[in-house]
Amino acid sequence: MNLQEPNLLRHSGYVDGSWISADSGATFAVVNPFSNEIITRVANLAEPETERAIAAATLAFQTWKQRTATERSRILRKWFDLLLVHKEDLALLMTVEQGKPIAESRGEVEYGASFVEWFAEEGKRAYGDVIPSPRSDARLLAIKQPIGVVAAITPWNFPIAMITRKVAPALAVGCTVVIKPAEDTPLSALALAYLAEEAGFPRGVINVIPTDRPAEVGHLFTHDPRIRKLSFTGSTATGKKLMAQSAGTLKKLSLELGGNAPFIVFEDADLTEAIAGAMTSKYRNGGQTCVCTNRFYVHDAIYDAFVQKLAKAVQALKVGDGRVADTEIGPLINNAAIDKVDRLVADAIEKGARVVVGGGRSEAGPRCYTPTLLAEVDTTMDLSREEVFGPVAPIFRFTTEAEVIGLANDTPYGLAAYFYGKDHARIWRVAEALEYGMVGINTGLISTAVAPFGGIKESGFGREGSKYGLEDYLVVKYLCWGGINDRTVTP
Repeated sequence: MNLQEPNLLRHSGYVDGSWISADSGATFAVVNPFSNEIITRVANLAEPETERAIAAATLAFQTWKQRTATERSRILRKWFDLLLVHKEDLALLMTVEQGKPIAESRGEVEYGASFVEWFAEEGKRAYGDVIPSPRSDARLLAIKQPIGVVAAITPWNFPIAMITRKVAPALAVGCTVVIKPAEDTPLSALALAYLAEEAGFPRGVINVIPTDRPAEVGHLFTHDPRIRKLSFTGSTATGKKLMAQSAGTLKKLSLELGGNAPFIVFEDADLTEAIAGAMTSKYRNGGQTCVCTNRFYVHDAIYDAFVQKLAKAVQALKVGDGRVADTEIGPLINNAAIDKVDRLVADAIEKGARVVVGGGRSEAGPRCYTPTLLAEVDTTMDLSREEVFGPVAPIFRFTTEAEVIGLANDTPYGLAAYFYGKDHARIWRVAEALEYGMVGINTGLISTAVAPFGGIKESGFGREGSKYGLEDYLVVKYLCWGGINDRTVTP
């Protein structure tokens, strides 16, 4: 990698304002998922270093929370500016360690930076309330205060944006943070820490624990009473374990977990717009996003036309190394990911699905999968229930509104859903009936820093982004102020 700022490539953990090696001297390899080549080796931190990070964050919290919201905002703004100044380097780092096309990486840097910008301002608006008192001698107030030290466990698919979406609101209101990035993508997290240090965050406010032993660090996060809030993005199974482990200290939790997003196309939909939305919601990041469409439901009257148009768009996608400018689909993150896609597609074909496009691995690279479209898919197939997390679009048929609402909601997950249509009355009915935390209506792109991101049911709880995202890092304190009446004053 030819970085304009070589210092962005870090090999150490970041604890209490210092770049550290593991006490044991251990390291682990960071691998390019396209070439399977080792990019570098990073310090493999464990329990002792994590303990020190929590201690540092606990101490730093005592002074960071005393800073005014404006002071914290200024440092966040400097961090935001630095993210954009170094956008090209950060994008290249991300593409090399995560695999996504360079254009998408640039977009993620801007998206991630937008959370820092938003919360730099929103942190000034953590308003409380003056409550009308039932007593003449008392005044009632509700104020908001930072919850304390926050642990953030972030995924590999958006290695910058998932950190800033969690960390920026925490920092803005006065919390300190300990970050455990995904073992597949620690370089982006460490580059963020380097830029945070350059922006002027005091020592101990931000700490980063690279490790290939996430269960060990996660266990410490959940059991340490100094950690008052845990924010996690990842699988539902892991989220449940973290929630159970956190019960002993009653931590506040934000869990953004698995999805099984439906994409419904009604008979009155604009097909051109629906195809564009389908491509965005399905094939962005090679299908490796939690809000990616997992199930397409297309009305029987337009089913064949939709499949034909979508097939043409899918066939045009270029698969390859994300560093090449015209690549649109990069590799899957690891061998387990591509094996899972293989299994789900094979199961669907065996049970009667028709391969329209793709259906197998790509010759572009060992972890590349050909963008795939499957027709005549039904609910007996495993991919109707499991999150594919790959570039595979299964197309189901439906005939009535009630039928497709039932199919869309027939899942324990409830993160994101999409639908296309023009009937305004039906738009209201369907939007209200879908059991999901986020619904895209005539659009396949819903994520933005100014809107609340999060799910319901087994997709988790809590919201990230928007004014609602700030609340997850605050506690409400009630103040009852008595003795107000001045008895020396006569009417």
